[in-house]
Amino acid sequence: MRRSMFVLPSSITMASIFCGFSSVVMSINAAGATPERFFLWAAGLLVLAGVFDGLDGRVARATNTATEFGVQLDSLADVVSFGMAPAILAYRYGFFQLGIHDSHLRAAGWAACFVFTACGALRLARFNVQVGAVDPRYFVGLPIPAGAACVASVIIWQPTPPVSTLHAYAFAAGLFLVGLLMVSTLRFPSFKKRAGSPRAAMVTSLTIVLMFAMMILFQQRFFVGFFTVYVALSLLLNLAWKAGWRGMEPPRDCAENPETVH
Repeated sequence: MRRSMFVLPSSITMASIFCGFSSVVMSINAAGATPERFFLWAAGLLVLAGVFDGLDGRVARATNTATEFGVQLDSLADVVSFGMAPAILAYRYGFFQLGIHDSHLRAAGWAACFVFTACGALRLARFNVQVGAVDPRYFVGLPIPAGAACVASVIIWQPTPPVSTLHAYAFAAGLFLVGLLMVSTLRFPSFKKRAGSPRAAMVTSLTIVLMFAMMILFQQRFFVGFFTVYVALSLLLNLAWKAGWRGMEPPRDCAENPETVH
């Protein structure tokens, strides 16, 4: 039983890889008169991959089965599910059809999707070498699952591919922006740290309930609104720290007091 428990976190990670791979298949299958259905499936599978990605580390810590193998597998899974899969989905959704008649748009889409993938890989590499050296309450740069979720949220909100080159170029600009945010040194709040008091735990529980209620209320618009607010508030928080605001404690150097985060 003890040995089998070590398989559980890796099995959840493999489920995330399966969702990322299936998202790629759905993106490829998005052809014919109704590609919207396949794009919705592809984007939804990326969201599901993010759920599994959030579970594997928690399960490993809860069962005391965290291993170096699991850490490396998790990083490889992130490259597939949150780097390559959303980039292929973005290219197929935003640039493939219009790019047939516009070679410049096709090249711009190709470049934007590559930059997104490359920045995601760089973000993961930096995260792996900074574990224990940065404040675990904040991510350095936009996390790659959140970057993939930004792509997925746009498609869930508007599954019909862009019908004008203006919209397609705007989508390409968004991919470039998300990629730059991933490799930036801006701090984004992390939700991995457990609540330290009963009051904080109650606030966290109420927040989760509120998120589910908003998801039911806004449905397909929820994800794009949530990640827009998350990125905007994170940027404002960084600007506030630069201006000297200390209403929320800024990140601290943890090199002398490392704390491992899976």
